[in-house]
Amino acid sequence: MSTMRILDGGMSRELLRLGAELKQPEWSALALINSPDIVRRVHEEFIIAGSEVITTNSYALVPFHIGEDRFQQEGAGLIRLAGRLAREAADAVADRKVVVAGSLPPIFGSYEPQNFRPSQVQDYLKVLVENLDPFVDIWLGETLSLIAEGEAVRRAVAASGKPFWISFTLADEEAAVRGGEPKLRSGESVEDAASWAVSSGAEAFLFNCSKPEVMRAAVETAARVFRKADAQIEIGVYANAFEGETGEAAANEGLHDTRDDLNDDAYSRFACSWAEAGATIIGGCCGIGAAHIRRLRNTLLS
Repeated sequence: MSTMRILDGGMSRELLRLGAELKQPEWSALALINSPDIVRRVHEEFIIAGSEVITTNSYALVPFHIGEDRFQQEGAGLIRLAGRLAREAADAVADRKVVVAGSLPPIFGSYEPQNFRPSQVQDYLKVLVENLDPFVDIWLGETLSLIAEGEAVRRAVAASGKPFWISFTLADEEAAVRGGEPKLRSGESVEDAASWAVSSGAEAFLFNCSKPEVMRAAVETAARVFRKADAQIEIGVYANAFEGETGEAAANEGLHDTRDDLNDDAYSRFACSWAEAGATIIGGCCGIGAAHIRRLRNTLLS
C-alpha cells in the first residue's frame, strides 16, 4: 500500500490573508509581480502545516490571465521566479524532504474545455516547462477539464525525464453532487480519463478544484479501472471550497465565494472518506488553507 502524501492547499486566498493584492485578470500572478516575498511565505506556511508537496505559483502565468503581450515579454522570468520561490522554501526544510510540483494549468482557461486549441497548446506549455524545469521534482497538470489537456501535458513534459501527475476537475453541479456517473467538466467520463491514464505513463491521477462531495465517486471509479488494468497509479484529491455552482463561470470573471460550512474539521472528514476509497495523495485547492492542511495531516497520519 502506498504511503499517504500530503499536498498543500490553495494559494490565492492565503496570499490575500497575508496581505498580497489580487485582482482579475492577473489574479495570483499579481503577487509574483508585486510581492514575491508573500508567495514564499505561503509556501512556508503550508510546509509548517505539514505539506510534503508544494506547488509552484505558476497557475496564472498564461495569456488567459496575464495577456499575450506580457506572457511573451515577462512570462519566462515570472515562471522562473515561481519555480525558484517554491524551491527555496522546500530546500530550507532540514528535517524532511519536501517535493516541488510544477503547476501546468489549463492554457486557455479554467473550466473552459471548449477553448482548447491543440495547434497552439504546446507553444505555451513549452515556456512553462522550460522555465520551471530547473526547480521542480515532478510535473502537475492541474484543473484540466478534458482528456486532451492531459495528453498535451504528457507530451510537453516527456523529454524532461521527470515524473508527472495529471489532475482533472470534475463536473460538480447539483445533479453531480446527488450522484450518477462522475464526469470531467468536458462531459467525458472519469472512467475514460482513468483508462487514458493507464497508458499515459502518469505516476498519479488526481481530481481537484471541484466540490468535496463529488470526489469519492471519482476516486472509486479510478481505483476500479486501475485494479482491472493492474496499473500502479496513485490516486489523489484536492477539492475546493467554492460556494454554489462554478461550471458556468469563467475563471477570471471574479472571486468565487467560499463555503462557511467547510471548516478544517469538515474538510478532514471528507479527506478520510477519500483515503478510505483509495486516495493516497490528499490536499486542498481554492479556499483550503494552511489550517485545513494541518488538520487533515494530523487526522490522516495519526
